[in-house]
Amino acid sequence: MEGATVEPVEPAGGTGDGGDGEAIRLESVTKRFGDFTAVDAIDLTIAKGEFFSLLGPSGCGKTTTLRMLAGFEVPTEGRILLEGEPVEDVPPYERNVNMVFQSYALFGHLDVAGNVAFGLKRRKVPKDEIERRVADALELVSLGNRAKSRPSELSGGQRQRVALARALVNHPAVLLLDEPLGALDLKLRRQMQVELKQIQREVGITFVYVTHDQEEALSMSDRIAVMSEGRVAQCGAPEDVYEHPTEEFVAGFIGISNLLEGVVEGSGTVKVATGDRIAAPLPEGCGPGDTVQLSVRPEKIAVDEDVEPGMVSMSGRVVSRVYHGVNTQITVDLGHGAHLVALEQQTYTASADDRWEEGMEIKLGWHPENCLVLR
Repeated sequence: MEGATVEPVEPAGGTGDGGDGEAIRLESVTKRFGDFTAVDAIDLTIAKGEFFSLLGPSGCGKTTTLRMLAGFEVPTEGRILLEGEPVEDVPPYERNVNMVFQSYALFGHLDVAGNVAFGLKRRKVPKDEIERRVADALELVSLGNRAKSRPSELSGGQRQRVALARALVNHPAVLLLDEPLGALDLKLRRQMQVELKQIQREVGITFVYVTHDQEEALSMSDRIAVMSEGRVAQCGAPEDVYEHPTEEFVAGFIGISNLLEGVVEGSGTVKVATGDRIAAPLPEGCGPGDTVQLSVRPEKIAVDEDVEPGMVSMSGRVVSRVYHGVNTQITVDLGHGAHLVALEQQTYTASADDRWEEGMEIKLGWHPENCLVLR
């Protein structure tokens, strides 16, 4: 991909009240379809050059939000600003954005170069400039040698690269991507994640990426907005969203999280269903008698001889184990309907499958600071 030069063009208008570093701002944006509220008064600011992901389960409102940014849907309420200028009433073809779909949407009767050049030709860009920009865009996505190929002659990953080149060649201020890797197999999807992030860094264009894949969002994004039932449950850097979820939904949706219900007894102490009293930092405004959820990630849990003095410790029986190659996932029954999942890392000596049989007693532990209390 070295040597390719696909640079975003300067916007025609000024930055208005959006500020020089702001690509997109959503102000109390709501979208209703009849009595159903798909997007519920969300506020977001996305910086120029940021790789920003909208993450959530099906029906959470992420794709509807993306379609409003593209102009395919009109907000019921609120404002959308692109580089400081309101665009709620601006049609899609007049917005300085492009969209990449999961289905590729390529023209089968055109070769690769023809697909990439399609938008430029419609805008009557000079022929020599079209040829230069198409060549640069294809080099950027490592398809410079497939310009004359038909889409039917390409793999799924190559077709997705063509769709990406077709969007980038127009020099949009913002590129919108609606689960673009969803149709690819796991190995190719992971390869494309790395390439897509690299391309975004090279061109410096703002990417707004919709996905339901938590691992994908964590590995690619500068920031993530986790959506649930039309609202933004939490927005922040991947590390913050994963390590410090602010509510139960986020903790449960991002990766695997153990949740133990309990009642606050005093300053920094929670009594859980098993009868154990667990030390954990309490969130602001949380006091004695409040019902809470304790969240601890499986990779933060030590097993048996790795449990150190000063750790919170609990015991139970192994009820299942699942081998994942680099680790084994162990589910432990603590009694009283409570379970914990731990990830035992493999070593050169033995795997957890060799150590833990179903029904065996096992001790688990974690440092208090690795346990979050969620209201």
